[in-house]
Amino acid sequence: MSWAIVIFSSKQEITSIEDIDEALFVPIDFCSILEKHFDNIIANDNHREIKGDSYAIDYFVSGEPESNMMFNLYGENAIYELIRISKIYHWQIFDTGNGEMLDLENPAKNGFKNFQSYLQQILKGK
Repeated sequence: MSWAIVIFSSKQEITSIEDIDEALFVPIDFCSILEKHFDNIIANDNHREIKGDSYAIDYFVSGEPESNMMFNLYGENAIYELIRISKIYHWQIFDTGNGEMLDLENPAKNGFKNFQSYLQQILKGK
């Protein structure tokens, strides 16, 4: 099962998803930027997969500049790769699992471990 996150490009420092001011979004070409940073992107129509050591990052391209983009992550290292790039471009990351913005300076605080706990709760409920 993947961990879903949303990356935002915004002039606003987003502290809560409820407080987003869409007027401050900055549309960008996420795909071109990702292609500059990753050599290992597998393309299949509009689907992309970044394959790395012990991780994968899935996403879909739209062909238009966007202010946010959803990613499905597999493996803990996936988030650290996206955090590295997010810091360069001042992107912000929303964790759909816990409904909070990810602290890029302290991702362990509310990151992969919380996703793993959430996943275990779901698996126990089946």
